[in-house]
Amino acid sequence: MRSNQPSHHTPSRREFLRAGLTGLGTLSLPGLLRLRHECAAAAAREETALILVWLRGGCSHLDTYDPKPDVSSEYRGPFTTIATKTPGIRFSELLPRQAALSDKVAVLRSLAHTGGGHPAGSLQLLSGDPDPQDKLTPFYPDLMTVAHYLRSGPPRPLPNYVGVNPITRYDNFTIAGPTYLGASYEPFAVTGDPSAPGFTVPNIGLTSPSQADRLRTRVDLRRSFDNIRREIDRSGAMGAMDAFEAQALGLLTSPEAARAFDLDREDPRVRDRYGRNAWGQQCLMARRLVEAGVGIVTTTFDGPLCGRVGNWDDHAVNHHVFDALRYRAPFFDQAVSALIEDVYARGLDRRVLVVVTGEFGRTPRISYVASSGGGTASAPAGTVQPGRDHWPRANSLIWAGGGIPTGQVIGATDRRGEDVVEHRVGPQDFLATIYRHLGIDYERVTIQDRAGRPTPIVTIGRAIDALVAST
Repeated sequence: MRSNQPSHHTPSRREFLRAGLTGLGTLSLPGLLRLRHECAAAAAREETALILVWLRGGCSHLDTYDPKPDVSSEYRGPFTTIATKTPGIRFSELLPRQAALSDKVAVLRSLAHTGGGHPAGSLQLLSGDPDPQDKLTPFYPDLMTVAHYLRSGPPRPLPNYVGVNPITRYDNFTIAGPTYLGASYEPFAVTGDPSAPGFTVPNIGLTSPSQADRLRTRVDLRRSFDNIRREIDRSGAMGAMDAFEAQALGLLTSPEAARAFDLDREDPRVRDRYGRNAWGQQCLMARRLVEAGVGIVTTTFDGPLCGRVGNWDDHAVNHHVFDALRYRAPFFDQAVSALIEDVYARGLDRRVLVVVTGEFGRTPRISYVASSGGGTASAPAGTVQPGRDHWPRANSLIWAGGGIPTGQVIGATDRRGEDVVEHRVGPQDFLATIYRHLGIDYERVTIQDRAGRPTPIVTIGRAIDALVAST
């Protein structure tokens, strides 16, 4: 069990941005890292890792992993179903690449909760918050920061938790974050389009050996003036600063860190296989990071590849739901299938767990409403078009790697896809399953809340038996 040592000041995102690297002489990156990591007792570093692919807005389960081809036209979309590599399992025709590797995937068709809004649905799934109401900021820390907190050890050249287009917000709502664990447990954020020409990650790697040498010389010179302060220090602050500075220096000078974030080091054919677009290259970077030793990586699929409003929220006012799915499916199918293929081909399949999900499913019954504006996958304003609305009563998600049994479907919904009828799974079970993979004893571990009280990281859930790694 670990206890949280609350700091007297919780820095804001604005302070983090101000703390960016301003020059070799000032070396402000250590300050940033000091804010990002509380000096807690080191825990043994686990080898297991998580890649969470987040479909912001919620994906239609009926049009992907839980098709219902025999229902009436009020529910059935225009897509046919296709056989997968696993006998008896069928996917939507939109996912031919994933269908071809279904033997490497477990499909969970029975996730349900009570969070009907995007913030509430996200908070229920990511932090286990039972509140069905939306809130502007989370009350509980999300699973990624809890895992980061419990698995944190001495600073290393590579961060333990990286968000490649991180899970952070839905419009003006914050849907993930460390809350009372402290802002130091937020992810190292990689923003921008990694498929763009000349894309680089700031504060990772120096461009020449001479720069690195000059930086080390300046650090050594400054350290010589710190000896007296270090001798009289009784709080351990100087030692902590040394550790943060070591991590900052590692990020700036370590060939390992530079390689992990540098997609140009990949064979162009591999980059092509993932897709030369934001989602494909986000997944490729995620694979590179876990392969290099990063423990937790999240990546959000949103933006222009989704269609006009930049997410999976396929109300008719936003998108023509079927045009939107048809538009984004090739990018989605290619990126996810390439990631899963590589996890197995590169021997990562027992260590790295891949989970692909959004906050909820979409209404089985198709709605028809006037579009609020034209654009990619949306007819001109005023045109009545089909949509699917929020549906927390059923959601489908896929799991791969992690040593889990694959080539299976877990749970089922009724003939219309409206309600779970077999093996209902809730958010707490979702969390418990991931914690178990990460080597965290979710049944016993507690963390201290804002009042200093021990709080379980999982209250009523248990790991999904069908997703427990085989021995």
